[in-house]
Amino acid sequence: MNNFDFSFLNIRFLDIIDIVLVAVIFYYIYSLIRGTIAVNILVGLVIIYLLFLIVKQLNMSLLSQILGGFVSVGFLAVIIVFQQEIRRFLLLIGKNASMRHITWWDYVFGKKDSSQTTLTFIKPVIDACKSMKKSKTGALIIFAKYFDEQYYQNSGETMEALISKRLLESIFQKYSPLHDGAVIVADGKIKVASCILPLTDNETLPPQFGLRHRAGIGISEMSDAVAVIVSEETGEIAYAKQGRVKMNVGLDELEKLLNKDA
Repeated sequence: MNNFDFSFLNIRFLDIIDIVLVAVIFYYIYSLIRGTIAVNILVGLVIIYLLFLIVKQLNMSLLSQILGGFVSVGFLAVIIVFQQEIRRFLLLIGKNASMRHITWWDYVFGKKDSSQTTLTFIKPVIDACKSMKKSKTGALIIFAKYFDEQYYQNSGETMEALISKRLLESIFQKYSPLHDGAVIVADGKIKVASCILPLTDNETLPPQFGLRHRAGIGISEMSDAVAVIVSEETGEIAYAKQGRVKMNVGLDELEKLLNKDA
């Protein structure tokens, strides 16, 4: 009987950890780009690289040089093309690290759980959404975990106001000078109103999605913010997170989502 030599495998425990970490990274990358136009771009880059390998093996010098030019700047091209996804990936890492730090800090010094604070400003949002849903008042409310002061305030009106049902209804009232844009909520306050946000480039969205939906999805693509959108046409509530949108969200479900993500 022949003896098979598996010594070439030589798998160490660190190799297993290495494989697991790479798998986790790929999973996070996939979860970030799933359902977005970035998937098509990634497929295109993979196809170009495979074609380069094929023409190189076939000694097709002209095509090899052309495709080789794309491959040689591939790393830089990936950074440029996927800058929003890379930004979200880094924010995701930073958020998880900071949350662990806060949990440890609170544990050591015995601070109160922040969930009680969260409930105090989510209830007025739910009440306002209920009222605007009934009256079919269009609204776009962004919950930002990391408030980029320069980014948001350059395109909106600074408020620094406590959240209340009447204030939100007044902002999004049809004849209000601040209704055309988004309200940015951070640290339990309305930081900015009438904020202009970047629109999503996702071409697979339903045609009935207006600027509010596309702006809410767009800001969730490029940051860890979540968006609550009230349709002016139907009064339906939508919820956008990580570039994906959930339609026909009920008030109870919306409260659970905000308690988890806001």
